Amino acid sequence: MNKDEIKALLQKAERYIKSAELLLQDKDYSSAASRLYYAMFYGAEAVLLTKGITSSSHKGVVAAFGKHFVKTGMFPQHLHAWLREAFDKRQIGDYESLPVLTEADIQELLQKARQFASDVEAYLRKEDWLHM
Repeated sequence: MNKDEIKALLQKAERYIKSAELLLQDKDYSSAASRLYYAMFYGAEAVLLTKGITSSSHKGVVAAFGKHFVKTGMFPQHLHAWLREAFDKRQIGDYESLPVLTEADIQELLQKARQFASDVEAYLRKEDWLHM
């Protein structure tokens, strides 16, 4: 459980949100969905590290976040739902040949990713994982 690694994951999540904003401006909705999912994924990985939990798969990280942080009441249920939704939209964006995601989809996902990141950071600050 390395504080530097947790901080680096949060910084990476923030960079990915900024990248998604640029991709949204460029109307590249599929790539923006991917960046927003990864921003949330890195936030989930950061909080999982506080308990020494890692996973070799995306589904494992999503499931572990739900099990160890949502079902225990540390985070609200909607954050887990948003993470699953972001995973699904990333899958659609990455693997569908025709454009399916819309600007409205990405605007909504962007707001959810920002809130997810904010809630993760607040939790980590409260639990003293971000102080060096």
